[in-house]
Amino acid sequence: MVRRNGWPESRSRALGTPLQPSVVYVADTPDALDDQYEGRTKGFSYAREGHPNAEVLARAIDALEGAEGGIMLSSGMGAVGACLMALLQAGDHVVAGNQLYGRSLRMLKEDLPRFGIETTFTDPTDAEAFEAALRPDTKLVLVEVVSNPTLRVADMAAITALAKARGITLVVDNTFTTPRAYRPFDHGADVVIHSVTKLLAGHSDVTLGYVAARDPEHRRKIYDCAVTFGFTASPFDCWLGERGLYSFELRFDRAEENARALADALARMEGVTRVLYPTRADHPDHARAKALLGGRGGNMVSFEIAGGRDRTNAFVAAAKNIAFAPTLGDIGTTLSHPPSSSHRALSEEARASLGISEGFFRVSVGVEPIELLIEEFAEAVGAAL
Repeated sequence: MVRRNGWPESRSRALGTPLQPSVVYVADTPDALDDQYEGRTKGFSYAREGHPNAEVLARAIDALEGAEGGIMLSSGMGAVGACLMALLQAGDHVVAGNQLYGRSLRMLKEDLPRFGIETTFTDPTDAEAFEAALRPDTKLVLVEVVSNPTLRVADMAAITALAKARGITLVVDNTFTTPRAYRPFDHGADVVIHSVTKLLAGHSDVTLGYVAARDPEHRRKIYDCAVTFGFTASPFDCWLGERGLYSFELRFDRAEENARALADALARMEGVTRVLYPTRADHPDHARAKALLGGRGGNMVSFEIAGGRDRTNAFVAAAKNIAFAPTLGDIGTTLSHPPSSSHRALSEEARASLGISEGFFRVSVGVEPIELLIEEFAEAVGAAL
C-alpha cells in the first residue's frame, strides 16, 4: 500500500540529530502553507528552499562565527558563487586578493566578466596597493585572511577601514583561518564564507559551503540566488558535517600544535630551504599574524626544498604515509604540490612572482602523533637530497 504512515510518536527525543532526506514537506491546508511562506509560522516545504539538517548545521556554524541566518550550500564554491552573483550586477567592480583559492580566481577572471563584472587583483598584505585598486564603481572586496599556499597574512585592519569608509561590501573567505583563529564579523566584515568541506567538517567525506551576511537584505539576496540556481546542500552531507563540527575545536587545536612543531622541525632539516608558518619569527607577516590571529598559526605549513621535479618526485614517493592530495582540512595530514595542482595553470614566472618554486609544498597538518610526523617528513626530505 502506497500510503505514508508518519513518524512514530515519542515522549522522548533523539540525542543525535536525525537525518531527514525528504525532498517535500506536507502542510495541513493551503492557509497553513501561506502562513509558512509569509513568515507567520515556521516550516519547510521543499528541500531546495531549506531543510532541517541544513538549518541545524548552519545554526552551529553561526554560533562559531558570531553570525545569524547562515545558509548552507552544496560546496564552498557554491557559497562564493551565490554571494558574488547575488550582490553584484553588470558594471560593478571587485577588488580581490591575488592568492585566492584557484576556482575563486577563475570565477572572477573568466566567468564574471561575461556578465559585465570586472575584477582587479592585488596584494592584500599591501594596504597602499589595495587602496590604489579601488575605483568609484568598486562594490565588493573579496579576501582570504591567510593566503593559499604562501600563508601571507592580509592587512585586514586597513582593508576593513577602506571598505567601511567607501561603503564597499567586504567579503571574507574564512576557510583557512576558521573562527577558531579569526572571526571576521568581530572585525567589521559584511559577509563570511566557508568551504565546510575542509576544517569544519574535517573528514574528507563532505562537500558543503556556508555563507552568512550581516545585512538582512544581503542575506535575502544570497538565499534567493542559492535557491534559484539550486545550490542546495545535501541533507546527508549536512548531517555528516554536523557530526564533524562537534570535534572541530579539538581537531583544530591538536593540528595547530602539530603544525607549529612540524614547521620548527622542517626548518632544522638539511635540504629544506624555506619554511612558512605565521607564528615563526621569520615569517614575513609575523607581527601582523601575532596581532590579528592572537598568536594562533593554524594547521597549514608551507615549505620549500631545493631542486627540480626529480627531487619533488623523490620527496613525495618517500612520504609514503602522507596522503598526496590537493586538499586540506582532513583529520590526517595531507601534502600538496601547488606547481602540479592548484597553480599548474600559471607560468613558471607567474608562480615565481608569488614565491612558488618547483620545490614548494603545502601541508595540511592533521592530528597524528607529532613524533611520527617529524620522522616521516625527515625521511622524505632525506630521500630528496
